[in-house]
Amino acid sequence: MVGMITLYLHGRAASDARSLEHFLARARPVYEAPGGIRVRLQWSLVEPGAFVEIMEYRDRLTYEADQVRVEQDPAMRALIDEWHTHLVGPPRVEAYEDVTLDGAVL
Repeated sequence: MVGMITLYLHGRAASDARSLEHFLARARPVYEAPGGIRVRLQWSLVEPGAFVEIMEYRDRLTYEADQVRVEQDPAMRALIDEWHTHLVGPPRVEAYEDVTLDGAVL
């Protein structure tokens, strides 16, 4: 069984939280457009301005196809460049594969 792939993008907002939330509300449909991708945003309860953006991919094939899109699609590149303007410094990126035997699949 091939598990879900999850990216955790840890960062700090450069401005107010609402600015990043509004950007993500606009970008999310594009991020999720291929299907099998879910994007979420979580704010730290203890560190103001710190967040984690969570990108869940149905499986490794969906993840790999999206990595190609991130590298080659001009619209995706533009959104990612804009996303970086909302951050203080580069994000810390972690990727994990879910191997839970009874895990839910998107």
